[in-house]
Amino acid sequence: MTHTQPPGPTSPSARGAQVLAILVGAVALLMLGLQPLLLGALLEAGQVTLEGVGLVAMGEIVALGLGVLIGDLWLSVRSLRRITMLAALAAAALDLATMRVGGDLALGLVRAAAGIAEGLMVWSTTAVIVRAAVPERLAGLFFVVQTLAQATTGLALAHLVLPVAGWSGGFALLAGLCVLAALLAARFARPLGPLTPTVSQVGVGLRWTRPRVGTLLLVFLQLATLGALWAYAEPLGTRAGFSPTAVQTLIAAGLGMQVVGGSVGTWLVRRAPIRPVLLGCSLVLGLTALGIARTAQGGTLAFAALCGLFTFTWLFMLPFQMALAFHVDGSGQVASLVPAAQLFGSAFGPLMASLVVTGEEVAPVPFVAAGFALLAMLVLPLTRTAPRQGFSERQFR
Repeated sequence: MTHTQPPGPTSPSARGAQVLAILVGAVALLMLGLQPLLLGALLEAGQVTLEGVGLVAMGEIVALGLGVLIGDLWLSVRSLRRITMLAALAAAALDLATMRVGGDLALGLVRAAAGIAEGLMVWSTTAVIVRAAVPERLAGLFFVVQTLAQATTGLALAHLVLPVAGWSGGFALLAGLCVLAALLAARFARPLGPLTPTVSQVGVGLRWTRPRVGTLLLVFLQLATLGALWAYAEPLGTRAGFSPTAVQTLIAAGLGMQVVGGSVGTWLVRRAPIRPVLLGCSLVLGLTALGIARTAQGGTLAFAALCGLFTFTWLFMLPFQMALAFHVDGSGQVASLVPAAQLFGSAFGPLMASLVVTGEEVAPVPFVAAGFALLAMLVLPLTRTAPRQGFSERQFR
């Protein structure tokens, strides 16, 4: 009897599945990059209050993380095609439902439900990435494509969709892209096999060792650093002396720096020592935040330079986070939880920063971000594992 082997991680069908996964994940995460535009438009239209904007945004981000966890804990990758299709169609339906509701509570519930569907789409992307031959590089490529997708869609919304069709047109565009993702999944998605457990996991599943918990905590804290500062980039820029329009331009330019950083990180992730790089990234983020705290009126040039460094480091370090996850758990199970840790950190950072904001005074925010960066540096030693005989030297850098 002839047995058909599943396609290898570098076979043509596997490469097609990887391209699809990146596209599906990029569509799923579009709303994260478009929240300032779409929620701002909802606010202007009176569909949501100023207080509700933050709750709606945070609710969707947290729900995204929950969607990733739901997929990882309870769903089977053997049904990846069906799950991806249904999740994308559900996200499309909820984007359309957003056009029909108003008020903080209703919008919050609908967007949270959309976040869970989007999280399942991200889970399907992660499931493919962690099974790739070089997962950290594929993850880096995904981060870059995701950022480019957010930037180009944001430009289309700002200049073509919102001026003509308003906020409802923006959500209609998102719904259309989700339907397209569902159609592509129906055509190209394929079932996946289970992750291969390491020797220590055979028969017992994933062991929550200190390095594995430390890795997810590190990812959480680094993303909390990013989220805490970047959520208040506009008022911090205004405080430094920029006009609101100039700050928005600077934020858009930051997306370009993210693409550069992600590209460099993807190229270096197999060449540079992982833990020292992540330590350096935390240090840079913390010092950058402290530098931004000193850019009061008249510090526009310094603010722009620091923002460029901050956004470059943002995507530069993400492939190294995935690489570290594979170092502490070669099976990829910890790596599959990295997106959830990133999303929860992205929501937790702004939440903590909001507690120190009084009225329009945002001066304490950079210190919150710097505090998260310091905690990330303190957590990094927890990720160390003792070298074992027969393991490569690079695995324990």
